[in-house]
Amino acid sequence: MKEPRADTIRNIAVVSYTGAGKTSLTEALLYTAGVIPAMGSVMNGNTLSDFEPEEAHRKISVSSSVLHFDWKDTTFNLVDTPGALSFLGEAQTVLRAVDGVLIVLGASSGVRTELEKIWSTIQELQIPCVLFVNELDKERTAWESVLAECEKALEFKGLSVTIPIGAESRLEGVVDITTGLAYRSSKDSNKIQQGSVPAELAGAAAEARKKLVEGVAEADDRLVEQYLTAGDLTAEEIVQGLKSGTASRTFVPVLCGSAARNIGTWPLLEALASYLPSPGKRAMLRPFVGVHPHTGESVTRQPAPSDPFSAFVFKTIIDPFMGRLTYTRVLSGTLDADAAFFNSTRKTKERGGHLFYILGKKYTPVQTVSAGDVAAIGKLKDTQTGDTLCDDHHPVHYPAVHLAKPVMSFAIEPKSKADVEKVSLGLHKLVEEDPTLEFVRNQETKEMILSGMGQLHIDVTFEKLRRKYGAEVSIHTPKVPYKETIRKMAQAQGKYKKQTGGHGQYGDCWLQLDPLPRGKGFEFDNKIVGGAIPRNFIPAVEKGVVEAMQEGILARFPVVDFRATVYDGSYHTVDSSEMSFKIAGSMGFKKAMEAAHPVLLEPIMSVEVVTPDETVGSVIGDLNARRGRILNVTGRGHSQSIKAVVPLAEMLKYAPSLNSITGGRGSYAMEFSTYEEVPRELAARIVEEHRAAKQAVAQ
Repeated sequence: MKEPRADTIRNIAVVSYTGAGKTSLTEALLYTAGVIPAMGSVMNGNTLSDFEPEEAHRKISVSSSVLHFDWKDTTFNLVDTPGALSFLGEAQTVLRAVDGVLIVLGASSGVRTELEKIWSTIQELQIPCVLFVNELDKERTAWESVLAECEKALEFKGLSVTIPIGAESRLEGVVDITTGLAYRSSKDSNKIQQGSVPAELAGAAAEARKKLVEGVAEADDRLVEQYLTAGDLTAEEIVQGLKSGTASRTFVPVLCGSAARNIGTWPLLEALASYLPSPGKRAMLRPFVGVHPHTGESVTRQPAPSDPFSAFVFKTIIDPFMGRLTYTRVLSGTLDADAAFFNSTRKTKERGGHLFYILGKKYTPVQTVSAGDVAAIGKLKDTQTGDTLCDDHHPVHYPAVHLAKPVMSFAIEPKSKADVEKVSLGLHKLVEEDPTLEFVRNQETKEMILSGMGQLHIDVTFEKLRRKYGAEVSIHTPKVPYKETIRKMAQAQGKYKKQTGGHGQYGDCWLQLDPLPRGKGFEFDNKIVGGAIPRNFIPAVEKGVVEAMQEGILARFPVVDFRATVYDGSYHTVDSSEMSFKIAGSMGFKKAMEAAHPVLLEPIMSVEVVTPDETVGSVIGDLNARRGRILNVTGRGHSQSIKAVVPLAEMLKYAPSLNSITGGRGSYAMEFSTYEEVPRELAARIVEEHRAAKQAVAQ
C-alpha cells in the first residue's frame, strides 16, 4: 500500500439515519474502487463495515468503522457512522476527525430527526459536504422532490451534479452533468459502462447543466465574469467552481443513484475525490487551533509532516485478539511505530505500539503515519476517546468533544455471584469504548447504575457484555435516592445504662435537633458546660448521631439538613466509655427525630428539553403533569428550548414519552439541582411502599 500524501487524502464521514443506506453505499464504493471482489449486503450480515455480531443481528450500524483504500490517485478514509439517535455521540466524535462529509438521503424516507441532529454538528464544525440521494430504484421515489425537502429542512443550497436515467424499478444509471457522460453500472460487475446522454434526457441534462453553471458561477467572482463574457463555463471551470464552493460551504453538490444496485457510485467517487477538501485545503479555511496545556496560550498546527506531531483520538476498541486499539486522526507531524509521545488531556506520557491502517476489521501494519492520516495505535494504556496526543517537547491540547449526557438509566444486578467481577470489569471496558455510556455505583441506593442514550443503546451494551465478557445481568428501574429531614426543633435524652457484672455501660446525653436550609447537610455542635460529659466522650456522641442518621425513622432514608447539638448529660467515672456514649447519641437522635416533624425529600432535576415548535405545547403539558415547574421557553431556530425543574421520580422513564410526543425529534438533558419536600399525599404512599419492601426483604 503506497504512502499517502496529505494533499491526496480524503477523510470523509458517511452520515445519515438508520435505513438510508450508508453501509450499502460504502460497500458499493469499495466494490466500484476494486477493493472487494463482491458486494456484501446488510440483510446478509456480510458487509465490510458492519462486522460486529450485534450489527449483523440487528441489521444496523451500532458503531463507526473506518475504511482505508486507494482509488486512482486518492487515498480515502471513509468512516461509516451509525444512524440511530442512541449512537449519535459516536457520529459526533467522528466528525471531529474528518475534513468532509457524505450525507446519504433515502429517497423513500426523506429527512428524519437523526439527520437534522447530525446536521447541526456539521454546521457547528463547518464541514464541507456532498449529498447522495439513495434508493431511487424504489417505488414512489422522486429525487427532485426529496432534494427540495432536504434543502428546506436543513437550509442549504444544493447543486445537482448527476441526474437519474430512468426511475424506480426502471432506474438504469445516471448522467454526470459536469462531463456530459452517462454511467451505467451493475452490482454484478464493477466495470462501469460509459456512454452518451440518452436522447430522451438531452433536454433535462441541458437544463440541469444550465442550473449547475449558474450556481457555480454565483459562488466565484472570477467565474461570474467568465460566465458573463463567454455565456458558459468549461468542464474544468465547473469542477474548479464546485471545489471552491464546496470547501467554502457555499453549496452542497448533489448526486443520486442506488447503492443496492451500484448505480451512481463512479461519479460519486469522482465527486468525493474532486470536491471535498484534502486535510491541507481544509486547514486553510479552518486551522487546527488548540492551547498550550501548561501556559494556556493559543497554538496552531499545520497539516504538514514538518510540524510537531499532534493527533485527535476519535475511537477506542478493546479487541479480544488485537488488544486495545486507539483510532486517531493525525493532525500534524509524523509518528513512528513504538514511538513515545504525550497525552495532553491526561497529562501522561504514552508509548505506542504498532501502527495500522484500518479497513473494517482488517488491520494493515505501517511503520509511519503522518499529517492527514487516520490510523490505529496499539497498546496505549491511559488514552481514551476525545484525548489529544502530541509531541512531548511541543505540547498542544485541542478542545474536547462535548457529548450529550445519558438520558436513560437502569439498575443492574449480576444473575449470579460469579458474574459480579465480570460485570464490573466488562462495563468499565465498554464505557472506555463508548464515552456516551456511564456506569456508576450509587452510594446512597447501593445499586450499580448503567446509563445510556436510549433503549437500543442499553440493549446493545448488554449484548456486548454477554458476548465479550460472558456476564449476564438482570435490570430494573433505579431506586430514587430519597432523603429525610426535620421541620422543627426538638430535644430528647439518650440514656444507655447496662449492668452485667463487673464494669457496666453508662452514657447519658441530651440532644437538640434544629432544621437547616436545604443543601446544608449536617452540623454538630458541642455546648456542654461544667464537664457534664467529659470532652473525650463528645466525639463518640457525634459518631452515634452520624451512624443513626444513615437511616431515618420514616422509611430508613438518610437524614440531612439539620444541626445536632449536645447540651447536657451525665457520666459514670467507672462505667462510662466511648461505646456507651455512642449508643446514647444514637438513641437521643432517634427520639428527637420523632418529635421534630420528619418529612421526606426527593431529588429535583434541572431539565432542558429541545422540541420542534409544533410540539412545544404538548411537551410543556407533559412536564406539568410530571409535577414540573417551567422556568422559561426560548427559541432556537425552528425549535424551542424549555427549561424546567422536575422531580427525578417523574423523569426515570421520560425518554420514550418525549420520543412519542415529538416523533423522535425532541431531546433533553438533565442534572441534579436540589432536594425538595415530597407532597404529603405522595410521601405517605412512598413511605408505605418502602416499609413493605423492607419487610419483604427481611422475611
